[in-house]
Amino acid sequence: MSQSTLAFSPVAAPRHRWKVLAAGVAANAAFSVAFSGIPMTAVLMRSGYQLDNATLGLVLGLMGLGIAVSELPWGLLTDRWGDRPVLLTGLGATALALVAMALWAAPTAQHIPALSWLAGGLLLVGLLGGSVNGASGRAVMTWFADGERGLAMSIRQTAVPLGGAIGALVLPFLALHWGFAALYGVLAALCAASALLCLAWVHEPPSANRAPAARAAAGARAGPLRDPRVWRIVAGIGILCAPQFAVLSFGTVFLHDFGHAGLATITATMVVVQAGAMAMRVWSGRWTDRHRNRPAYLRACALLSVLLFAGLGAVAWSGGENVAGSWPLRALLVGLLAACGICVSAWHGVAYTELATLAGAARAGTALGMANTSVFAVCFITPFSIPHLLAFQGWPLVWCAASACALVALPLLVPKAALPEPQAKVSNAALRRST
Repeated sequence: MSQSTLAFSPVAAPRHRWKVLAAGVAANAAFSVAFSGIPMTAVLMRSGYQLDNATLGLVLGLMGLGIAVSELPWGLLTDRWGDRPVLLTGLGATALALVAMALWAAPTAQHIPALSWLAGGLLLVGLLGGSVNGASGRAVMTWFADGERGLAMSIRQTAVPLGGAIGALVLPFLALHWGFAALYGVLAALCAASALLCLAWVHEPPSANRAPAARAAAGARAGPLRDPRVWRIVAGIGILCAPQFAVLSFGTVFLHDFGHAGLATITATMVVVQAGAMAMRVWSGRWTDRHRNRPAYLRACALLSVLLFAGLGAVAWSGGENVAGSWPLRALLVGLLAACGICVSAWHGVAYTELATLAGAARAGTALGMANTSVFAVCFITPFSIPHLLAFQGWPLVWCAASACALVALPLLVPKAALPEPQAKVSNAALRRST
């Protein structure tokens, strides 16, 4: 493409970056409706497929295992091929996998499919859908300048709770009234629609807009796979996701079995969790961009998560058998669970921006793939482990273990040396502008 053609291309227009962001949000939201929404049907899935708690936890974790296995390869391919081919391939293949599940892995009144069909289908959806995370994150890093990346990445990360809220609101209704075949079919349609949006809007930014100094710095920087600072943040991100996945995967079961809540209350609570997380992610991205205080914000989120989950564990332990007959205690459990879910989901955009900035925009796909591998490995381990913790000491142990995970993640995600960093970032940014 010639320079004159490039100058008048709509892809080169400065406002096009918001279309790229919108396509990335749509791609992440479509997959998140599946990834975060299917666990919202856990109670219905348990009865529809006739599963016990241990098998339910294994099945719910398999999609996360598929994402964990595929994230790093997808991230490496994104840095090599670009965002557009990876998004189109991944979303299209995910839609086809969900169509196959609708046809062969959905239970009916006359037939319950073999567990291998459900397990294999969810694993395949995870393997293919893992493509959207690194690719859409790299697109944000390449199209947005440093002063906007926190906001843009946080907006992109709102797609996860947005999809989760849609899933919590819609998927239980679909599964209850129309069955799991309709549920998988709707998810396939969402993935196909987001693929069309990526086809229309996602492109590489014009190379003329990339500063030569930035390209030289990216080439000289060590790769994320060899950077111990990247691995430290990756580990912290993954571990801090364990409490979040505890809420998302077994929060509905906790409210139903322990809190004696009805389907309406359960659905409303999970929608509040996802909507609150979405609002907090947008606010935190904008706020940390303006104040350049990402490490301090991450530290505050981790500490508050420690306290909230410890409080939920204490209330569950002290309430015991009295929950069924005490509506104030049930209301307290619902409120605490919602607060835990919002707090432990609010920090993602800020942490991913910090990680991608450390790795550099040219290597963001690999770094984000590393982080998502860590996140979704934990996503597999968490629902698999919860039934065993329940069998050992019940729900108080589950929530205290979640609190302990947040405490372990704190020094990894935010070492003490990182806390004075905002002022250094301001100085470095001023120095770059002056040169």
